[in-house]
Amino acid sequence: MSDDRSWDAIVVGAGAGGAAVAYGLCKRGRSVLLIDAGPRFDPSIDYPLTEADWDAREFPQKAGSTGKVTFAPGQKLGSEPLLASGSRGLGPLANGGTRLMDSYRHVRGIGGSTLHFTGESHRLHPAAMRMRTRFGVAADWPFDYGVLEPYYAEAEELIGVAGPATQGARWRSSGFPLPPHPLSYASQTLGKGAKALGLDWQANSRAALSLPWNGRAPCNYCGGCNKGCPRGDKGSADVTFIAAALDTGRCTVRPECPAIRIEAGPDDHVAAVLVGRPDGSIERIASKQVVLACGAVETPRLLLASDGLANESGQVGQNFMDTLFVTVGALHPEPQHGRRGLPSDAISWDFNAPDAIPGVIGGCRLYNAAGESELGGLAAFALRAAPGWGRAHAQSVRKLWGHALHVGAIGERLPNRDSRVDLDPVARDAFAMPLARIASILADSDIARLRFMARKSYELLAASGAERIYENYSSWDWFVATHVFGTCRMGDDPASSVVDAFGRSHRWRNLWIADASVFPSSGGGEAPSLTIQALALRTAERMAGN
Repeated sequence: MSDDRSWDAIVVGAGAGGAAVAYGLCKRGRSVLLIDAGPRFDPSIDYPLTEADWDAREFPQKAGSTGKVTFAPGQKLGSEPLLASGSRGLGPLANGGTRLMDSYRHVRGIGGSTLHFTGESHRLHPAAMRMRTRFGVAADWPFDYGVLEPYYAEAEELIGVAGPATQGARWRSSGFPLPPHPLSYASQTLGKGAKALGLDWQANSRAALSLPWNGRAPCNYCGGCNKGCPRGDKGSADVTFIAAALDTGRCTVRPECPAIRIEAGPDDHVAAVLVGRPDGSIERIASKQVVLACGAVETPRLLLASDGLANESGQVGQNFMDTLFVTVGALHPEPQHGRRGLPSDAISWDFNAPDAIPGVIGGCRLYNAAGESELGGLAAFALRAAPGWGRAHAQSVRKLWGHALHVGAIGERLPNRDSRVDLDPVARDAFAMPLARIASILADSDIARLRFMARKSYELLAASGAERIYENYSSWDWFVATHVFGTCRMGDDPASSVVDAFGRSHRWRNLWIADASVFPSSGGGEAPSLTIQALALRTAERMAGN
């Protein structure tokens, strides 16, 4: 079946990139069909943070809101006691000497993974865009930070980002739209430890409103960002870019429309997007321009399943990167009230530059990880921090509840030949489309970076007065990806990249990519959503100019 209506562009994927490129096109007078494989979410109904069992709930899963992937076998592990994942209550996470290939945590739906994200809003460190030239690793971005800076500012203004006056090397043409959030009790404690170690410790830049903004209420500091924001103060794509696109009257949004193939046409142009319908039939939608914004796993999957479309360089699916992480939880002799306040509200950028870690190329950052550690309620704390059973266990929980302190570290992931996304040779979805298969292998330099991240996390906890480590998790033995990059990298050379500096296929003149798959490098632990959105706004401007 064919849809005969005409749009100036079809955007596939309604997450950070798809939402931003749709808005950028609509505000320039273009009509856009924005489709996503997943459903709509209604914040007032789907995010029940007022229910009695709120702390035991994760972000809600609706029909079709999580895509299926498979994994290549995990790599064999040596001995890294500092990096082994587990807790006092639950024991070790990975057993058998093999890395646990657990999950790719994402959301399919109108708003994508921004519905679930914490809301950190970061610009990339300028030096992270010249990794090949300066350090001989990864690849250079085909432009510098200055080119992207005005699009960062535009995205921050629409979202209502709250942040500090300065962030080191990330120079700004204007200040953040909103002032920074006050630091939580736990972040103030960690700040004392950071000062003792000579580390900078500052308010994090957050896509959460510190003041009313564009008709949205400010944050109430419930701490439930990762469970979905029922108030709309978190700057997810649905309440920012998609809402603004719909306000133009030129955007049509269609959930539950999985793209299963991109149809090639004559003269190096793609002709249409084939979309699966709930009844199993296929709908063909033609368009003048097609933008893929499905993320660094689903975008290469769609291209490879479309007879290797745009893969003239052989780079589609290659250069897969997922950010490295370490999270360490400890007990402090004084109550820390870590469940209160804004998650990830404080950060240290001291080791974020690519050459900031001695002997290792690629940076990292430290932050208050209390909120992201999902210890907002009593149930998780009782299971992980206070093992036992019966009356003694209950007494221990009463005594220790509220004393948890968490430090997180997120770091650079360099691409390597063994990490990629390809098509599973066997597994298929309901439309017989092969599932994406993820292979992730850590190089020695990645493991060295993880060791540094773990040591600094332990040092910061000790300097802050924490006395007992009760859990440690890291990507050394646990693949659980949220930030993924690089599988359709941008570049000036068609022989070594998939798209050009504006996100357009080197060959297919009306095919564009606007998600983190175009990243030539991952950065030193920055959350990627703001960079995705800035790139997408730049892509939309170029498309409209064409």
